[in-house]
Amino acid sequence: MQKLRFGFLLAMVLMAATISQAQSFVMDLPRQSQHAVVMQRIGLTDITINYHRPLVNGREVWGKLVPYGEVWRSGANENTTIAFSDAVSIEGKPLERGTYGLHMIPGKDEWTVIFSKAANSWGSFSYKQDEDALRVTVKPQAAEFHEALTYDFDQPKEDSAVVTMRWEKVAVPFKVQINLSETVAANFQKQFRGLRQYTWESWNDAADYLVTHKQNLDTALGYTGKSIGIEERYESLMTKSQVLDALGRKDEAAKFRALALEKAGAPQLYSYGRQLQGEGKQGEAFAIYRTAAKKFPDHWLSHAGMARVYSGQGDFGNAVKEANLALAGAPDDGSKQFVQAQIKRLEAKEDINKPGT
Repeated sequence: MQKLRFGFLLAMVLMAATISQAQSFVMDLPRQSQHAVVMQRIGLTDITINYHRPLVNGREVWGKLVPYGEVWRSGANENTTIAFSDAVSIEGKPLERGTYGLHMIPGKDEWTVIFSKAANSWGSFSYKQDEDALRVTVKPQAAEFHEALTYDFDQPKEDSAVVTMRWEKVAVPFKVQINLSETVAANFQKQFRGLRQYTWESWNDAADYLVTHKQNLDTALGYTGKSIGIEERYESLMTKSQVLDALGRKDEAAKFRALALEKAGAPQLYSYGRQLQGEGKQGEAFAIYRTAAKKFPDHWLSHAGMARVYSGQGDFGNAVKEANLALAGAPDDGSKQFVQAQIKRLEAKEDINKPGT
């Protein structure tokens, strides 16, 4: 028994010496290849890469330190791992949510990227191909010199990013993509099982996201009903109007828009007016500013709206008067500075309704 124990300890010592004189299988010691974690969220899907960063240290890496045609741990020390909080596709091939050992097979003209179900190994020494969850082939690229191996998330888009391993003068990219509509819908269902289900804002925010992105409009309509059921407000009524409009139910949309505007305060009316202007509906926007001035004659934003109306008519004298009234009531949160800038433009007879203003 003692001989076996000694043999085991000797093997461990020899292995540790082979890997690095400064490492230990017993103690937690500083390592030459430093530990790093990088994470990116795509939509609501988290991607986390956990790895160690070997240094070039003057060595010839590709084809020498890291041989071509052999499975490599994609880093140093323990298994490099990559975790996905939702199902994804890698280079167009599906991969279930989970944590995977990330291995690579380098080649001069082509690399194989491997996602292994065994995520707790030491490097690639115990790698088994029958534990692969997925393999993809990619093309390596020339890159600027990187002394330490690094992983980056490049070309981030709404539903994808490119994961790139860079070391020495080689970059190895692979694309990760999500089904944004499906993952968002599933995530919303999870969130609404908690306390969020009891607030009007949660249902309204979810519906607003869906209609803005033109996703799952029937679901969005149901969410607006939940929001209004908790509290009937301008925001939820207007969101329902927008969903109905997107569904082509124009008459119903107009009805809920009218209900929303009845509940709107001066800030909401001004914001809606600006939205209409952004959509190129200048006449409708001016009508909203006039409504705000009648309902809330003393609010600074009502004066700001009327300044826009007069400016659009070329009546810069009255526009300046309204803008000065807006300035007197504007809060000290940057609003005063904004109105002051508008007054200068109006005094120069410049229309403040031009795009971007």
